[in-house]
Amino acid sequence: MTETINESGTTASAAVTPRLKTRYREEILPALKSEFDIANVMQVPGLTKIVVNMGVGEAARDSKLIEGAVKDLTAITGQKPLVTKARKSIAQFKLREGMPIGAHTTLRGDRMWEFLDRLLSLALPRIRDFRGLNPNQFDGRGNYTFGLTEQVMFHEIDQDRIDRSRGMDITIVTTATNDEQGRALLKQLGFPFKEN
Repeated sequence: MTETINESGTTASAAVTPRLKTRYREEILPALKSEFDIANVMQVPGLTKIVVNMGVGEAARDSKLIEGAVKDLTAITGQKPLVTKARKSIAQFKLREGMPIGAHTTLRGDRMWEFLDRLLSLALPRIRDFRGLNPNQFDGRGNYTFGLTEQVMFHEIDQDRIDRSRGMDITIVTTATNDEQGRALLKQLGFPFKEN
């Protein structure tokens, strides 16, 4: 971070723009604009938010498990997650309304860009036998959801301190109007999609 001195004589640290955000503005945005022949720069697909969800169904039987999920999500995303509670009781699962069954966090702005950069450059390459992400998991409106089987691929998680391996779902919400635009945006950002 760079520090600047304002007129009152105190130092204020100027925020550093995430490198993926800078790359999007300088390289990806003009490339997508010309690829899809878009007249208005505001119509070019971009990222809105990233939702990281961790379902902990076993927390219905053991309430201590939710604390581990919250701790892991906080370390991975850099912000405190919201605990998801059951909306209705289901007797077969021994679940009552209001019981904690998961945690999720929504990333926007610079935190979103920094998380995406860490995900693409550090976490995904650390997955064993990783062959690429499935390119068919778009929802029809340009948003992409994929799952990870364990949390240890993130370098913020200490492998010796985890109590159990937990998977998570990551949803990337874009302003793209269709899957073709969303796929082009994510490919330009560096998502490693499988070749069919």
